[in-house]
Amino acid sequence: MIRGFAMHGYGHQALSLFNKMRVARIQPDSVTFVAALSACAHVGLVEDGYHCFNSMKDVYGIEPKLEHYTCLVDLLARAGRLDETYKTISTMPMKPNAVLWRSLLGASRVHENLDGNYVLLSNMYAKINRWDSVKEVRNAMKNLGVSKLPGSSLIEIDGVLHEFLMGDKTHPNSKAIYMKLEEISKRLNTYGHKSITKEVLFDIEEEEKEDALSYHSERLAIAFALIKLPSNSCAPIRIIKNLRVCSDCHESTKLISKIYGAEIIVRDRNRFHHFRDGTCSCLDYW
Repeated sequence: MIRGFAMHGYGHQALSLFNKMRVARIQPDSVTFVAALSACAHVGLVEDGYHCFNSMKDVYGIEPKLEHYTCLVDLLARAGRLDETYKTISTMPMKPNAVLWRSLLGASRVHENLDGNYVLLSNMYAKINRWDSVKEVRNAMKNLGVSKLPGSSLIEIDGVLHEFLMGDKTHPNSKAIYMKLEEISKRLNTYGHKSITKEVLFDIEEEEKEDALSYHSERLAIAFALIKLPSNSCAPIRIIKNLRVCSDCHESTKLISKIYGAEIIVRDRNRFHHFRDGTCSCLDYW
């Protein structure tokens, strides 16, 4: 239950349940602490996370393992406390793995601090318009046989599973989907949406970047759902995405939920996002 609360962005409820366990004298084990630390990471409760981590050994005599350090690093990295993140990785009693360094690198990208992961490094250079560096990294990836996983989104409509890739035009309803996307884009503009183009990882014109964002896989899935589901339907639109939701899609989906009066639930690589009436359950922290 604690882990479930964490994945859906209800960090305070997760910690409340964790505290109820302790009050009831139910001894938390190492797995419980992973769930509690994960809850802190998902909503940015840094001090609560530190307290939880330190209590493992000081109160319960549980020696933190790699997975607990991973949660702590994730918590600090998401919060932008990069110096503390690096210090934790450097001083932990076991050898850090690639996941820990990836957390630091990913946080550096999100918080635009450029002071490994080839894809993340390429993305970081693209975000600050260092296109020559992007080319160098991508050439290195090609030479080493490293490939970037394409983003895809799955949605089930009437018992049939539909998969979309970015810019996908292979779906039987492709023409109607792209007409709906055009309508969505116009309505988003009417509501004052400004595309967050800094995450488009190609050296192209600004207008082309906006078009590229409009064709992300989850946008196609949402457009398809809005076509197929009755306008008075109360059923939520449920999407499974294999990668992290980008900033522009996150902002757009919040606004789409308000414009169309739809509840949209997106499960990305890290967590669930519940979009309702222009807001998201993650409170823009993911």
